Amino acid sequence: MRFTLVLLCLVFTSAANAAPVDCNSFSKSTATGNAPQRLKRYIQTEWTYFMQESPEWATTLGHPEGADRWTDRSIRALERREKETKCRLAALKKVNRTQLNGPDRINFDLLIEGLELDIEGDQFPGDFLAISHLGGAHSSVADTFGQMPATKWKDVNNMLARLEKAPQMIAQNETLLREGMKRKVMPVKMFLKKLPAQFDRIVTAKVEDSPIYKAFAELKGELTPEQIAQAQARAKELITTKVNPALVNFRAFLEKEYIPAAREGIAWTEMPNGKEWYKHMVRRHTTTTRTPEEIHEVGLKEVARIGEEMKKVREQVKFKGDAAAFNKFLLTDKQFYYTDKEALLAGYRDIAKRADAEMAKQFKTIPRLPYGVREMPEYKAKDAPTAYYIGGSLETGRAGFFEANTYDLKARPKWGMEALTLHEAAPGHHTQIAVAQELPEMPEFRKHEHYTAFVEGWALYAERLGEDMGFYKDPYSKYGQLSYEMWRAVRLVVDTGMHQFGWSRDKAIDYMMANLPKSRLETEVEIDRYITWPGQALAYKVGEMKIRELRSRAKAELGEKFDVREFHDEVLKNGALPLDVLDKSIEGWMLKKKTGKISKTQT
Repeated sequence: MRFTLVLLCLVFTSAANAAPVDCNSFSKSTATGNAPQRLKRYIQTEWTYFMQESPEWATTLGHPEGADRWTDRSIRALERREKETKCRLAALKKVNRTQLNGPDRINFDLLIEGLELDIEGDQFPGDFLAISHLGGAHSSVADTFGQMPATKWKDVNNMLARLEKAPQMIAQNETLLREGMKRKVMPVKMFLKKLPAQFDRIVTAKVEDSPIYKAFAELKGELTPEQIAQAQARAKELITTKVNPALVNFRAFLEKEYIPAAREGIAWTEMPNGKEWYKHMVRRHTTTTRTPEEIHEVGLKEVARIGEEMKKVREQVKFKGDAAAFNKFLLTDKQFYYTDKEALLAGYRDIAKRADAEMAKQFKTIPRLPYGVREMPEYKAKDAPTAYYIGGSLETGRAGFFEANTYDLKARPKWGMEALTLHEAAPGHHTQIAVAQELPEMPEFRKHEHYTAFVEGWALYAERLGEDMGFYKDPYSKYGQLSYEMWRAVRLVVDTGMHQFGWSRDKAIDYMMANLPKSRLETEVEIDRYITWPGQALAYKVGEMKIRELRSRAKAELGEKFDVREFHDEVLKNGALPLDVLDKSIEGWMLKKKTGKISKTQT
């Protein structure tokens, strides 16, 4: 299972009032009964294990497990989990796959594949990269409380208990970083230099201005005024006397010891066993066996193809000049930018509302969970991408949110807003993730699984779907959609270029800017993200190309029987899947549509 990826920047203390799920629990789950019974017990045990081991993830999903604690990332806990992954796999292999039906076989295969990939990944010491300019213990403290339910006194007590344990979580992160220093497993120095300023935005002079305190400042619900006052007073005390001092000490360690020792080069191949490590991350993120070299070539071809489409738009608007001149025009002309952040947010909201009205034409299944558009928190906006999607939870009454970056409005062009909104909200991330969460009779792990190629591939596909939904009528907006697709194609080239072929950061920046209307600031933010998080950026285009291929294949084979709404529902109805499993699923659907028979690949 891919939930282990969530542990990158999280921490935990042992569960209270709950029997721990361990190797013995997994062995017992598959010891008796027929194959379906064994698998069902295993899946239940597995889910309980993940909610126990990853309490912040449980909070995000709306589960009450561990709301008063953080993930245990002590060295001892990491070693324990490695052993438990092996015994989980051994227990699962006691289930006879041939005795399972189609849906259970998919569950079994996904679990086996995930465990084997995790065991392969255990040879790479990613746990010691517990901080980067994209996040770490400091941002985890600032972000977690805003996702916690806070309407009952029990909720507030969990928040305060978790807040009180934050210094222990921070200390565990420092221990991991020190071990990383010993092993020469460290991030790039130039990016880490951004961290002190991030700490300054969290450790504020007035506790009321702290992003950590924000969730406590907004307490409401069933709480009495006296309870709210008591909780806020305690939160201020903990932040002032415990959390802030721990963050100050952590920052001092980073500035004096960690950052000076960080690596200078950007290629992942400079890390211990870096070449194999990068191949592993490419395989994990794309869910394919394509090599970095093959992906690089695909990227070059896609850049050339999309470049021709962009040229047609420049000719349509009768622009006098080459691509570089047009890109400069898009980046500098005042007509393409808001001067007020509230107007920018209102623009995003207008696009989102128009997209919502078109959803029924593209989908039969639309999620119940609503979403909103809000401003990205100031403390992380400067070093963050243009937008994020933050998942919601029906169980806790928390909507999903498209978070828009309002820092430096001159880097947030209007012509990119339609594609970006469709990617992050509906029909992109919000639709796919919320539909998965609401799937009936689906195991919990399947509802929340995150295969990057599927999740990000779908969101990029959703951008292109905007044309069928009545968007991109303005040629500049169409150019924006193409530039966003080009952006993901460029990633195939620069990610593999830097980590496989030894490209410099400047060469990657120059290549991106030559093909895209992006500012220097935005380009640097993107390239620095690919350097810090290798392989992840490859998944978008790889996944989108597979979904488009499947749609074209289905349309050609089904002819008049093809219904785009059915196709979209088929893609989403099983939650996130590896691309090869998605291919088999759509093939089975096509066979059933044509003949009424179920494909053998689905049994």
